[in-house]
Amino acid sequence: MSAPTDFETFQKLDIRVGRITQAEPFPEARKPAIKLWLDFGPEIGTRKSSAQITAHYSPEALIGRQVLAVVNFPPRQIGPFMSEVLVLGLPDAQGEVVLLRPDQEVPLGGRMF
Repeated sequence: MSAPTDFETFQKLDIRVGRITQAEPFPEARKPAIKLWLDFGPEIGTRKSSAQITAHYSPEALIGRQVLAVVNFPPRQIGPFMSEVLVLGLPDAQGEVVLLRPDQEVPLGGRMF
């Protein structure tokens, strides 16, 4: 993957903060995953995502957590579930996803810059 060539290219990504309001196991997924519903505030509303984050998170522990997500990618069908945003994370030493999130509460829908 190549790095963005300039700041304008980077700005095309719309990365926002949302709060997980609902989380459920996703047994139909090919790889272990959790279905998420995220509230991005009044401008964007609630969007859904599927995330392969079962190594570090249970659905119950995710409720109320703020996370970062790309909100301007096209929706993607994952089995019977339509994923509307891409929740962001980084791999730990074993390659398991750790979610990106602000270290303080911030307003929902806030754009990363």
